Amino acid sequence: MENQKLSEKIALGLERISEAYRNLLGQEAVRTGLSPIQIRILIFISHHADTLCNVTSIAKEFNLTKPTISDAVNSLETKKLIRKKPSVADNRSFKIQVTKAGAEIVSNVEDYYTPVTAIIEKLDEPDLESLYASISHLIYNLHKSDVLKVQRTCFACKFYEKRKGHFCQLLNMSLENSDIRLDCAEFESPN
Repeated sequence: MENQKLSEKIALGLERISEAYRNLLGQEAVRTGLSPIQIRILIFISHHADTLCNVTSIAKEFNLTKPTISDAVNSLETKKLIRKKPSVADNRSFKIQVTKAGAEIVSNVEDYYTPVTAIIEKLDEPDLESLYASISHLIYNLHKSDVLKVQRTCFACKFYEKRKGHFCQLLNMSLENSDIRLDCAEFESPN
């Protein structure tokens, strides 16, 4: 273990950071009486377009099975934190929307990662820029390797162009590393 390559040490470090997120989310779960996946679903549907707020899309987003997401959604509906809006095109499918009670919970839990943010904010600006550029490329490459199923980052968007730097054709402007989005509402797949 002590002669690990730097890449292996970084991967283990990222896993430890992941543990911190699970711990913070677990604390919110205990506080709210919801499961971590229920909290993640509430946060996700409160910040994404209706087209992504269905069991199939959420299952892909979280890399979980549809039955797992369906169970969590049914529990959230029983708790009156979400409502299902039937699809006009297909009576077997529905959109998931946050209720007022669900929105209140989201406003209390969506910043569960603040302790991590507070530590990151202590980094110097060049280190922040470098860290963000590395993370955004890592996420993109994990998607290309089929480890992450869903990707809405600039690098995978049909509007992204690599020139001397980054360029968004939709916005018709050059982008700094810090402008690269990891979850863009305007994202369109090149296919």
